[in-house]
Amino acid sequence: MSQVQALMKTLKRELKAQGATYAEIAKQLQLSESSIKRLFSGGSLSVARLETLCEIAGMDFSELVRKATEARRGIATLTEEQEREVAGDLRLLLVTVCVLNYWTVEQILETYELTEPECIRLLARLDRLKLIELLPLNRYRVIVAKEFRWLPNGPIQRFFQKEVQPDFLASSFSGPGEKLGFRTGMLSRAANAELMKKMDRLLEQFDELHDAGTSLALDERFGSSLLVALRPWELQYFSRLRRSSMEKSFPK
Repeated sequence: MSQVQALMKTLKRELKAQGATYAEIAKQLQLSESSIKRLFSGGSLSVARLETLCEIAGMDFSELVRKATEARRGIATLTEEQEREVAGDLRLLLVTVCVLNYWTVEQILETYELTEPECIRLLARLDRLKLIELLPLNRYRVIVAKEFRWLPNGPIQRFFQKEVQPDFLASSFSGPGEKLGFRTGMLSRAANAELMKKMDRLLEQFDELHDAGTSLALDERFGSSLLVALRPWELQYFSRLRRSSMEKSFPK
């Protein structure tokens, strides 16, 4: 991510935290809503307009730079103990998923059966875990690094494998917005490595599209999950029929 992109992403996040809408921003800048959307999606932005946007977000330009820098340095993982805390409390996990999708407190309370004091207590726990910074007036700021990931084979991943993965895959994947593809074949090490790079890029695109949609209203976006997996693999029934002298691991 370039420095300009980082600044714009931080500015969008701070404007959202202030409850500013495209319509309100457009009115103050004397532009159309479509023009504002173009500005945030990579259009040119004058210094004067940037200063006005900072004022709407309740900060000056130096503070914007500082917060953008802090966001780039956010934590990339939790500890095993911290993940265990999140995975061990389903309501905390629910709020964690909501904040990582940039829901407001109002949206969380409107959607789920949580009381406001309970929601704030859960947000305070996420503040202690350094996933968010809790702000006045029931607002918060996500402060994890862009490359934030759950621990490999950690508590969250194990919870996913046990509880989420079976539920996720219990579908025909034939409905609108659903797709499942499965391929099996014989690949070289070079081909495997090439596919790994393409998978990394696909996941990056998912993150970019997720970030680009955070300014949309909640009813204009929906929870989406993408599972991408590749490994040397053979059906267990086939493996059991192999002669014991045959190597079954990834070829060296």
